[in-house]
Amino acid sequence: MKDVLKNKVAAVTGGTRGIGRAIVEQLLDAGVSVVICGRTAEGVDKAVAELKPRGQIMGIACDVSNVADVSKFFTYVDEHTGGLDILINNAGLGIFRSSADLTIAEWKMVVETNLFGAFYCSHEALSRFKTRGGGYIINISSLAGKNAFATGAAYNASKFGLNGLSEAMMLDHRHEGVRVSYIMPGSVATEFGASGSTDWKIAPSDIADITMMLLRTPERTLISRVEVRPSRPKK
Repeated sequence: MKDVLKNKVAAVTGGTRGIGRAIVEQLLDAGVSVVICGRTAEGVDKAVAELKPRGQIMGIACDVSNVADVSKFFTYVDEHTGGLDILINNAGLGIFRSSADLTIAEWKMVVETNLFGAFYCSHEALSRFKTRGGGYIINISSLAGKNAFATGAAYNASKFGLNGLSEAMMLDHRHEGVRVSYIMPGSVATEFGASGSTDWKIAPSDIADITMMLLRTPERTLISRVEVRPSRPKK
């Protein structure tokens, strides 16, 4: 039976490592053509070279907090594919300090990457979905988008905002064949915030599995939000 995702085109931000890399791997295995971006050309080129044996993949450097970079990324998608069907907003960063110690520059960096970047990319994707008759946006958020914690002012704000953006976009465009979902992982075993043992944490491939499940859900149905936790977190 043919996979419903075969021959689709996906753009994945932050697709060079961690959750983004795991999602890209599964998309390629499903026959999806994937365009990735990351902060550095070196990182993108390395990931593309490593993943080429799995399928059709390409990418360029892009700082999603920079609207001009985002425009170039989607122009690249236009020039190298036949259209866009899927956007995975995965790029993100965290800087964790008390609100008093967090600098203005750090605040801007986190919020503009995690929230503004997701909007910039979604805005570009939505205009392209109109010509395709629809599409799917999946935003990789966090349980930090509903559970605030000390030293998380910028990160919490960005993820609370991303959840609100996701829900509003879903309502704005649901009658245009566009589905929007967001995934809220707890602790994931990636380089992001890594410290000590990670055996108890969620694996990036688990989030990729969930992403693929959402993408394969019949178009008549939308799972708008998924909360994901380690089964046995540290006590």
